[in-house]
Amino acid sequence: MHKIGVVGVAGGWSTERLADATEAMTGFRLLVEMDRVRADLCTGSVCFEDVDLGDLDAIIIKKIGSRYSPGLLDRLEILRYLSARGVRIFSPPLRIMRVIDRLSCTMTLRLNMIPMPPTTITEDIETALEIVRTYDRAVFKPLYSSKAKGMVVVENNREARGKIERFKKANSLMYIQKLINHRGRDLGVTFLGGEYLTTYARNNRSSSSWNTTTRSGGAYEACRPDPAIIELARRAQDPFGLDFTCVDIAETPEGPVVFEVSAFGGFRGIQTAEGIDVAPLLVEYVIKCLEAE
Repeated sequence: MHKIGVVGVAGGWSTERLADATEAMTGFRLLVEMDRVRADLCTGSVCFEDVDLGDLDAIIIKKIGSRYSPGLLDRLEILRYLSARGVRIFSPPLRIMRVIDRLSCTMTLRLNMIPMPPTTITEDIETALEIVRTYDRAVFKPLYSSKAKGMVVVENNREARGKIERFKKANSLMYIQKLINHRGRDLGVTFLGGEYLTTYARNNRSSSSWNTTTRSGGAYEACRPDPAIIELARRAQDPFGLDFTCVDIAETPEGPVVFEVSAFGGFRGIQTAEGIDVAPLLVEYVIKCLEAE
């Protein structure tokens, strides 16, 4: 049987589900927490507790940390080293690096002509103020975040400068996106091995929140998107080459736009909205890839 480890957060719903599925299908269970990994560059060993990760056949990355930060890139470097020494990693660390940074992900999407909300990048407060006047309502987003954490809505009013200055203190580079009308709903279009899997919706009917995240009152719902939405999502995820991912898309009066491509993709939305347990499907995909070598 294959020895497949899972990198994630102990106690995390998706991580534990994936580790359980791996054990059920291979008879082997190893949940690796990156803050407890040791890389010895003299011997070339990368260990978690008393397990040499170099002895594994593969590693599936479900989560690289409990919250997004530049430090996750350092953890991915350790996994990149392990990958270069022959351990198959799903998705490859270098590919995850390209999407975990919001700016890197955005640049790749725009270079591939993927429609996105109007977006401006600047370090200058006066420029940011002018952008807010142009957009009227804008979302200032940290480069490393998920589920709208750390994001600030700035409107074109007397409070704008103060909000921008406070955001700037925590974010030297300001990622500014026009707040678009998505009618309180966006879509998670998921892919496994580059092939379309399913789509779920996040719907927030609350008039008090600008985003659809579940932490802000959004709920997962089943969705059957137009084929054009699926094709747009396919084009968006294709340059990144991730083994499992979710493309966040909003339908606007001007047409669909992509917010981002997820580095890891979510299991819970698919399970809740569509009744699909992604964990065994991902493990099955990994086993097939190993056996095809």
